[in-house]
Amino acid sequence: MTKPPMLTAQQALEHLLKNAHAVVESEKVPMQAALSRVLAQDVNSLVDVPPLDNTSMDGYAVRSADIAAAGAILTVAQRIPAGSVGTFLEPGTAARIFTGAPVPEGADAVVMQEDCTSVPDQSNQVQINIAPMTGQWVRRRGEDLSAGKTALLAGTFLRPQELGVAASAGHTHLEVKRRVKVAAFFTGDELSLPGEPLKLGGIYNSNRDTLLACLRSLGCDATDLGIVPDRLEATRATLREASRDHDLIITSGGVSVGEEDHIKPAVTAEGRLDLWQIAIKPGKPLAFGAVRKSNDPTDGEAWFIGLPGNPVSCFVTFLLFVRPFILKLQGRTVEPMPSYPMRADFNWLKADRRNEFLRVKINAQGGLDLFPNQSSGVLTSASWGDGLVDCPPGQAILVGEMVKYIPFSALLS
Repeated sequence: MTKPPMLTAQQALEHLLKNAHAVVESEKVPMQAALSRVLAQDVNSLVDVPPLDNTSMDGYAVRSADIAAAGAILTVAQRIPAGSVGTFLEPGTAARIFTGAPVPEGADAVVMQEDCTSVPDQSNQVQINIAPMTGQWVRRRGEDLSAGKTALLAGTFLRPQELGVAASAGHTHLEVKRRVKVAAFFTGDELSLPGEPLKLGGIYNSNRDTLLACLRSLGCDATDLGIVPDRLEATRATLREASRDHDLIITSGGVSVGEEDHIKPAVTAEGRLDLWQIAIKPGKPLAFGAVRKSNDPTDGEAWFIGLPGNPVSCFVTFLLFVRPFILKLQGRTVEPMPSYPMRADFNWLKADRRNEFLRVKINAQGGLDLFPNQSSGVLTSASWGDGLVDCPPGQAILVGEMVKYIPFSALLS
């Protein structure tokens, strides 16, 4: 029987995203509880920001018409610190003013203090050493936000800077999508948790901490269901447990075709499954499907994604496929994979028929160095590296050539 052709990374991603739909439930939370959440409603500004014209510099508020040329001397008639409001600025006078303070009515420019000189023996006079332009160092009322203007759009992932914008707009609480609920479990009788005695022939489970950290970095509500024995019934029971209260189930390991790989028959029995061969390296096998929440079809399904067990394969396939799937479940916009042209300071002569993702590091010369061991089991390559080189199928890389660089920093938020 002829095997179906392997999917490209783009084909696999398109199929995943076609099936993902954003969660609809939302809740109102205090500002500091909204970090790493997704806005469910637009946020409109309740006030003008800034509320009045104000100065962006310490200096003197003036009428530009009073200073036809550098060297004009004005009487300092008032002092306006931040948080105070001055009086009308009379012709021929200046106001000592400090950053953030409202510009008094009548003034149309601010001269920073470095361009001014106190007049000797005249404590209430100042010499203006430049001819200011109208509007100089003045931040206009509402130039950042005007009352009623949309400050943040629904679907925005809330970082610290977005929380600052919402606060400046006068908000204390935000309506956000509920967190996407993801259950993760790990298969393999060879696995032990760090801190436990390592059995003969066993390894510590690194994928658990990698995947749970990835999920939490995306703002998911992640549940760790632990290591599941390599038994069909145990795998089925864990799938049933995971499906009840979660939107997505993720596993690592057990998605090949060996006698001890029980994910495929277990998911098939509890729901439906596609087992894909994707033309990428690392990370060839990937499983996608769904698990019934109960025997009642109206209760719906939890999505299922099975990742490879090798640590680098697991990490890379999460970044390439699971991350964008979760973004869409969250209601976020899924942008194309970010990549930048950079110079390769290495040779990669072993061109593969698959699309390779090589672990690299930016060097002091602004080029990319290659980790010497690109095995899918060498997780230190991902810790050492700053990102991936997206190497097309059948393509070698020579020193000095430009390559597509994908930074890890863009794939973990």
